[in-house]
Amino acid sequence: MRVALTFDTEHPGRPCPSGVEEHLLDILGRAGVRATFFLQGRWVRSTPETARRIAHAGHLVGNHSHYHAPLDGLTAKAFRHDVRRAENTIRAVVGVDPRPWFRCPFGSGTDKPKILAALGELGYRHVGWDVDALDWDETRDSNLLVETVAEETLAREDDTIVLMHGWPAATAQALGGLLGRLAAAGVEFVGVDALESVEGSVVVTSRLLAK
Repeated sequence: MRVALTFDTEHPGRPCPSGVEEHLLDILGRAGVRATFFLQGRWVRSTPETARRIAHAGHLVGNHSHYHAPLDGLTAKAFRHDVRRAENTIRAVVGVDPRPWFRCPFGSGTDKPKILAALGELGYRHVGWDVDALDWDETRDSNLLVETVAEETLAREDDTIVLMHGWPAATAQALGGLLGRLAAAGVEFVGVDALESVEGSVVVTSRLLAK
C-alpha cells in the first residue's frame, strides 16, 4: 500500500507555536520519508529558509495559492493573479516549479468544473485527499491524530493521500508515532507524483530550477 503524506503549509488562522514546519522536516528526515508540501505564496515569502529546506530535503512542492482565499469566490482575473503570484514566489524563493500540483484552499471549488478547467489552463491539477487528519481542530490532540489517521488509512486498500497541515503543534507531536504505525503495517511512503490516481493523466516531478 502506498501513502502520500501531504501538508498544507500556510499562515495559520490562529496563534500557534513557531517552527512547527522545522520539526516536521526533522521527523521526516530521520525516518527517510518523502512527503508533499503545498506552499502558500505569502508563507513562502515570510519563511524563505524553511521553504527552501523543504525542497532541498527532496520533498515534492505544490502550489497552495498566494492569499489562501476560497478560489471559487474570486473573479477570473483575481483567480489567475492569485495562482500565478504564488507560483512566481515559489519559483523565485524556493527554486522549484510547483506545477502541476495544486491544492485549493479549504478544498473550495473542487466540485466546480470551471475551477478545475481554470487550473488546467494554468498548468495545474487539483490534488485532493482520501484521509483528512482534521488537525486544524484544537480539540484533536496528538494521540487522537495518530489513532484516527492510522485507522482510516489502513482501512483502505488503495493508494491513499493524507491531508495534514504544517502549523498545528499536535501534528508535529503525532507525526513520529503515525509514521511508526504505518511503517509497521508495510506502508510505502511516496509523493503524490508517484500516484496514478491523482487527477489528470501526466505525472511530472517538480525539479530544482537551474540557478
